[in-house]
Amino acid sequence: MIASLVYAMGAPSGGKAGNPIMAFLPLIIIFAIFYFLLIRPQQKRAKEHKNFLDSLSRGEEVMTSGGLIGRVTGLTEDVVTLEVADKIKIKVARAYILGRPANKK
Repeated sequence: MIASLVYAMGAPSGGKAGNPIMAFLPLIIIFAIFYFLLIRPQQKRAKEHKNFLDSLSRGEEVMTSGGLIGRVTGLTEDVVTLEVADKIKIKVARAYILGRPANKK
């Protein structure tokens, strides 16, 4: 009985080979989603941060990644000198400047 069922079903047919692009379509869609939701916004933020660092000037008030807020008193290629209190100056690497502090209350 089982043998007759197997014979009736026949061997699986190979059929036509599918379009190779259709096989990779889900991967392409997933990559596109990752690009537009994760990669592109991160690149945009990095570009804005670089432009901000390039446009720093003396007298601006900035915040570091450590949370210090100070006024820019000196600038070099890689280092920013901040005055955090009267006559207290610290040097911070440019990459650690986050941006302008939030509005004070």
